Amino acid sequence: MTKTATKSAKALNASKWIRFALLVMAGGTTYKLANLKDAFYVPMQEAMSLSHTEIGTLLSVNSIVATALFVVGGFLADRISTRILIPAGLIGTGALGLFLSTFPGFNTLLLVFALLAICSDCLVWPALLKSIRQLGGSKEQGRLFGLLEGGRGVVDTAVAFSALGVFVLMGSGSGGFRAAIAFYAIIDIAVGVLLFLLLRNKTIQQTNDQPAPAKQKAGLAEIWRAAKQPQLWWVSFTVFMVYVVYCGLTYFIPYLTYVYGLPVALVGAYGIINQYGLKILGGPIGGLLADKVFKSASRYIRLAFLCLIPVLAVLLLLPADPGTQIPAMIVTLLFSLIVFTMRGVFWAPMDEVGIPEETSGTAFGIACLVGYAPGMFAFMVYGSILDANPGASGYHIVFIVLAALALVGTLVASGLTRAAQTRKAAINI
Repeated sequence: MTKTATKSAKALNASKWIRFALLVMAGGTTYKLANLKDAFYVPMQEAMSLSHTEIGTLLSVNSIVATALFVVGGFLADRISTRILIPAGLIGTGALGLFLSTFPGFNTLLLVFALLAICSDCLVWPALLKSIRQLGGSKEQGRLFGLLEGGRGVVDTAVAFSALGVFVLMGSGSGGFRAAIAFYAIIDIAVGVLLFLLLRNKTIQQTNDQPAPAKQKAGLAEIWRAAKQPQLWWVSFTVFMVYVVYCGLTYFIPYLTYVYGLPVALVGAYGIINQYGLKILGGPIGGLLADKVFKSASRYIRLAFLCLIPVLAVLLLLPADPGTQIPAMIVTLLFSLIVFTMRGVFWAPMDEVGIPEETSGTAFGIACLVGYAPGMFAFMVYGSILDANPGASGYHIVFIVLAALALVGTLVASGLTRAAQTRKAAINI
């Protein structure tokens, strides 16, 4: 290779990773406003006068709109430049955030959270995933998507802690919460403008081992062919069970506040670690355990579900008083870490159960619709339980429900494991 060719290859590689870093920034900032509850659940309740059920309804509306528009976002990503879609979504999200900082009424909040889903889940996310996939060849996909998730965790944590710092600096009251929302909004707008200026119209270039794919039409026949695969439904329902338990992590934050008396700022820091910091650890740990220890993602998920039950039992047995604050935090963080290890590998069984490559895209779409469905109702259900049962008893009921769901998840994951073993046995015949 000549010196000129070497320099050109190095420049191309550097350009790829700069683009990757920009996309990670987009992925790590676009969902902050829709997920204010992660670090600011209690300030959100107090400043906006919202009940648990109302917060759950906002989250459910956001998830319903997001789910409905996921396919639309993919259609747009195939037809409109990434340089336009992603910045438009981020700037739109930021504008909505500035309006959100005025603390509008509940009915207006429903509209805002629906529009946040349009900006983030329809405009940004499908285009971002497509861009990440096209940054590398077939041998780089695992590394790129793994780095995307880890990178998002880093950005998530940094931005959320910065917002928490703004909140504390401004007095930890409604004014501080307003400033934290505005901070998130300004970050979204700034990243959107940066992406528009630095991304090229042809953001993605094919690598030598990845020729430009021929466009295919995904019609009803392809959808039906994917849907007829029983192993796809085992994967889909396993993701469903992981996600419905994952939604319960949100309620550790108000639980520690109202039952154990943790200060709002400390609970905010806990919420950031619980929802973002553990994401950085959970994915790699889950992947290592699934690949190196259990040699099977489905087997690991089954055991992880089972492990959640005794952890919840310990949490239920802890005295509900300020003297056990630290043990309660440790137990809830352990529960969350296990859930994040499961989230890190819950798509891996797609290959394990033998989903054909030619239908994998459509199969992934079906599995997303089923697997992420709990976002449409779980928060409302959990919130309704808490509103109907004030105090520690309401949270204990939620934890018992989570334990029951973990048991069901163990059974579903067992079915997935059998499907994987059947496929492995058929290959070895």
